[in-house]
Order: sequence, then C-alpha cells, then structure tokens
Amino acid sequence: MGKHKLLVVEDDAGLQKQLRWSLDAYDVVAADDRESALSQLRRHQPAVVTMDLGLPPDPDGASEGLALLSHILAAAPDTKVIILSGNQERAYALKAIAMGAYDFHQKPLDADTLALVIARAFYLHAMQQENRRMLQIQSDSPLAGMISRDPVMLKLCRNVERVAPSSATVMLLGDSGSGKELIARGLHQLSGRSGKRFVAINCAAIPENLLESELFGYEKGAFTGAQRQTQGKLELAHGGTLFLDEIGDMAMPLQAKLLRFLQERVIERVGGRTEICIDVRVVCATHRNLKALAAEGAFREDLYYRLSEIVLTIPPLRERAGDRALLAHHFRNKFCAGESRPVLAFSTEAMAAIEAYAWPGNVREMENCIRRAVIMADGPQILPADLGLPDGAEENLNLRQVRDAAEYRVMVQALARADGNIVKAAELMGISRPTLYDLMSHHGLK
Repeated sequence: MGKHKLLVVEDDAGLQKQLRWSLDAYDVVAADDRESALSQLRRHQPAVVTMDLGLPPDPDGASEGLALLSHILAAAPDTKVIILSGNQERAYALKAIAMGAYDFHQKPLDADTLALVIARAFYLHAMQQENRRMLQIQSDSPLAGMISRDPVMLKLCRNVERVAPSSATVMLLGDSGSGKELIARGLHQLSGRSGKRFVAINCAAIPENLLESELFGYEKGAFTGAQRQTQGKLELAHGGTLFLDEIGDMAMPLQAKLLRFLQERVIERVGGRTEICIDVRVVCATHRNLKALAAEGAFREDLYYRLSEIVLTIPPLRERAGDRALLAHHFRNKFCAGESRPVLAFSTEAMAAIEAYAWPGNVREMENCIRRAVIMADGPQILPADLGLPDGAEENLNLRQVRDAAEYRVMVQALARADGNIVKAAELMGISRPTLYDLMSHHGLK
C-alpha cells in the first residue's frame, strides 16, 4: 500500500524542507500560498493538511490562512487540518479550531509530537470514511434501519428476532415516531411470511364508518357507491402480515368483529354472507395504554388479551442512552448525501442542544429537524439556530443515588458523539483510555 498523501502549506522554504524530512513516512505535497494549496487539494485530495496561518500576501496576519481553512472545509469537510502556529498566533489558532480545524501545534515544532498528531488525524479520517461506507451499504438485516446503541433497544431487536418466526399476535407499545412500523416490518421480514405482502393500515386515520370496509372489504351494492366487489386489507394480506397501527382508536363495534376474526380466522365482507378463511399474522401498535382503556371500558378486554400474546415496548428517544447523538450523525450523513451537500459538522453547541432536548416526537421529529438543519445551514457547521430547538436545561442529578446510571449514560453518549472512537471518547470524558476500558467492562459494554 502506498504512502498517505499529506499536504503541507508553508511559505517558509526552510521549514517546508524540515517538514518534508521529518514526515518522510508520508507522501508530502507542498504549497506556499492559498491558490497553490487549493490546487494541490483538488489534485491529491489529501486526508490531512498541515498549514501555517501566516501566508502571502498577509504573512504577518492570519487572514489568508483562515480564508484557506474555510475553502478547504467547504470543499472537503472530512479533511483534518492541523494548524502550525507560534505563541503570538494562539488566538488565531483557537479561532481556526472553532471554524472546524482538527488540531493545532505550536512552533517551534516537536517532530515526534507532530508525527503523533498527524498519525491520529489519519486514523480518525480512515475510521470516519469506513463508517460512512458502512452506512451506505444496504444491510441484509431487516432491522438495519434501527440505529441504536441503547441496551434496551438492542435487547428489543433480539426479541424481535426470537418472536418473528412464530405465528403469535404481537402488540407494539411506544410513543408516536419511536419506530413501531419499522419493528413491524422487521417482524414480517424475519418470519416465514416474508415472501407475501406486508399490509399496513392506520386505524386513527380512517373514519369509523369506512374502516370496516377497508379491513374486511365489501360486496357490490353493499352501500351507496359500492359499484363492485372489493377485497379488504385482511384479504390482501392473506399469507402475509397485517399491521394495525393505532389500534387503540378503533371503535367498539369494529373491535367485536376483529375479535371474531382473531378467534375464528374467517371474515365476511360488508354486505356478504360467505365466510372467507384468511391466514394472516396480525401485528398491532398503539401509543395508548390499552390495559387502562380496557379497565375503563373504552377498549374490549377480551380483544386486548387476544392482541397481546406478545408485547414489545419501544422506549422513547429521550430514554435511549447515546442514541440522540448517534441518530443525529446518521441523519446528517443521509441528508447531506440526499441534498448533494458536503458533509457538515455539528458545532459543540448544536450537539449539546440535540442531547439536551427531550424529542417528544421521537425519531420522526429528529429526522425532520436534521433535514431542515442540513438545508438551512450556512457554512461548514450546523449551528443551534439551524436546528430551531428550544434551550434545554441541565438535568439536576443526585450523584450518590444515581452514580452508576449517570456514569453509564455519560459513557455511551461520549462513545456515540465520538462515533465509537475510544481515544476521542476518553478525551471528551476527561479520563484515560484504560479508565474508559475499565468503565466499559464494569458496565458490560463491549
């Protein structure tokens, strides 16, 4: 394998020569001003760039260097730019970091330290590129769309894999936007019925007087406007899976008819007299407490027990440790590709806002929010103003009571924000890498 391309932007010929010599582990290409640097960037597409901020025609200032940094991050946002600055330029170097530079190294240069910083930059770039390739590859798993590192969600996915091959009726409980239909499709694809149809119907979206004919079909002349015989969703799903979303909104008379189907596995079309045998697996979902509704008489208790042979609960996004940052990165990559934009970076404040917000609309709300931010962002970073989220308040914790829980939550959030990079996650937490490994082992996180 050839050497990695490293672009060195330095107008001092002597220092440029020194860098070529000390960094001979890389294929070094050099530039001494903004135009030649951008030309080398387009030609070689280096993963890492080292640059001096003082470039002609402003060698004593930082205007050219900061302008070049802005161009590099706009043209190739994944590029890791390392600023080489003197003590008097420290303020400019910190400004460059705020703009999106990877790191800075003060002059006079320490060859070993600089080599370590550059090696880490190449490693991080390679890991991010590999992660992007993995996101772009269509996985064979029906649950590939369930992006999560939360242990409760991962356990749910394992339960879906266990339940799917059975014929049991499954009830999915979870807030709106938490991924109930995605889980239902996973149950279908992992079952022996995957070759047949998956038919979904939202019980809350169809008027009560039309839902019966939508489910069971109708005969010609059954009612005004019924000009031909029409199959219902149950017949269309024969051999496959029927997904009844928001089952808690179904009217009581229709609940009785659905109960009879679940018991007898036969239906009669509206206006018909012939019994039709149907083989279908029923999966239902609701954000309402059906057990409480049954106790109040607002939902049939016998239907509740028939539907809840197996109950799977999907936790809301606010309870999924680390998933807010993980999903934000996922949707950013997805929509940057879809909108043909360079991959944007989240500012520190934007990521803090994402993690502080409760997301009452769950994954669906986050998806819409990140898409809007990708479209509206002006520059290489997504800022809090692009997200349009309300200011979040810090959670008040009693460390003596919730130390382990808080420790775990912070750890998985750091791992998610660092995209699985152990070194970066340890830096975010302010601990050493061995300490982070010990914490992961303590909490059973691989």
